[in-house]
Amino acid sequence: MNILETFCKYLEIHTTIPSNILYSIILSIIAYLFIKIIKKITSFICLHFEKNSKKRYLHNQKYNIVLDIILILSWYVIWSQYLDKLITIISFVSAALTLALREVVFNFFSGIYIKLKKPFSIEDRIEIDGTIGDVVNINSLSFEVLEVNDKENGEQSTGRIITFPNSYASTKPIKNYVKEFKYIWDEVNIKLTLDSDVKKAKNILYKIINNNEIVKSIPKKMENQINTISLDYRIYFNKLKPIIYTSVVEDHIELTIRFLVHPKKIRLVENDVWLKILECYQKGQLNLYK
Repeated sequence: MNILETFCKYLEIHTTIPSNILYSIILSIIAYLFIKIIKKITSFICLHFEKNSKKRYLHNQKYNIVLDIILILSWYVIWSQYLDKLITIISFVSAALTLALREVVFNFFSGIYIKLKKPFSIEDRIEIDGTIGDVVNINSLSFEVLEVNDKENGEQSTGRIITFPNSYASTKPIKNYVKEFKYIWDEVNIKLTLDSDVKKAKNILYKIINNNEIVKSIPKKMENQINTISLDYRIYFNKLKPIIYTSVVEDHIELTIRFLVHPKKIRLVENDVWLKILECYQKGQLNLYK
């Protein structure tokens, strides 16, 4: 008889709990603590030996899933001799559990749906239930989004992490800003006086937007991405390069620069464009409407 069995016999005398049950409970706790230690070790290895933060996160998640499966299997082996009795007990309470845990079950299977269908992935920018943000974590029952402001406030991170149940992926509309291709259309509106030389103004604005380092390489990348997904999605654009539209609004001319940009770089591009527009205005090249 080993030390653990002797200890369980001792506990049986003082607790009236059968020693074999105590033995299984203690083994289950030991298995849990062992897996917990292994998780700490794998997290340490990922943190110190994997430099890429995204790969570090994904590797750590995979290790945790494997270790969780090992833990469940070890518990199954430990308690296998009692499974018949457990199944009998479960059969009596299954209906109550189904009602009580229906949301948990729904979230769990919605998590499987997210993993398989991938309506969004880690680092994707999405909008769901009125919230815009970058997906920073997906687990079995929920996913977490790092919130960003709306476009009027520059779509900058607020620093708040919002947790959504996985069921939202099945019941709520999701706007994915970067699924399949990484760029979206953005617009900058410039107001000019009615006596402005529109042709000259457009030439200046085309030069500004086409020389932007972030924007100028995107049309070719976007074309390649559209060709890649053309078998799965009926998506096409007639024009991928920046274009400027003209309209007259009340007492001024409005020029709208429309261009492709990565959603996380919108503010950088708009800042660069406006700085160059103001430079042209100060040099007398553009007659901005005040």
